Amino acid sequence: MNIVLFGPPGAGKGTQAKELTKHYNIPHISTGDILRANVREGTNLGIKAKEYMDKGELVPDEVLIGIIRDRLQLSDCKDGYMLDGYPRTLPQAEALKEILENINKPLEVVLNIDVPDKELIDRLSGRRTCSCGESYHLMFNPPLDEGTCGACGGKLYQRDDDREDVVRQRLEIYAAKTMPLIDYYNNRGILVNIDGTGSVEDVFKQIRDVLDPYRK
Repeated sequence: MNIVLFGPPGAGKGTQAKELTKHYNIPHISTGDILRANVREGTNLGIKAKEYMDKGELVPDEVLIGIIRDRLQLSDCKDGYMLDGYPRTLPQAEALKEILENINKPLEVVLNIDVPDKELIDRLSGRRTCSCGESYHLMFNPPLDEGTCGACGGKLYQRDDDREDVVRQRLEIYAAKTMPLIDYYNNRGILVNIDGTGSVEDVFKQIRDVLDPYRK
């Protein structure tokens, strides 16, 4: 099965991606991961990408799609793949469509994990972290002593990107960038919205119900 996975910050996309990889034995292809791998391995496309990354510039679409094309032709993708973090724009979606048709691996399903903004804000802004690496949540996993890490006794803090105002801004940016893609794949008839408000198990059951008919 050939999948693209969408989901806003806090929707649990990373958790579901791990479950998908394990259950269906298909690779989780993150554009960030494969970019870094190509740079590290010194591939031709990686060398080109590094030129832009070293200057703090975005890697051009033609380089990125080339890296994705090469990745999708590796042997672990013979039974399918799950793309995460790509496409991010309509031109990228069109380029991806052409590449996938050329290598005979067209997209079958685009999963969009949907969670209301209010719940996402509660999930993200309630997180607290300790310098020792332990993490808590004020609603779902509160520390025994407020503001104190139960593992080391250190002081808990809120990451800057978990502040409510920052979370709202992140969600606005995500919606603005992703909505055109949601419409694009919906018009192609391959978008499926997944209710991400339940437990990890409940959400994954919805995903399995969608994907099992595509299983090879």
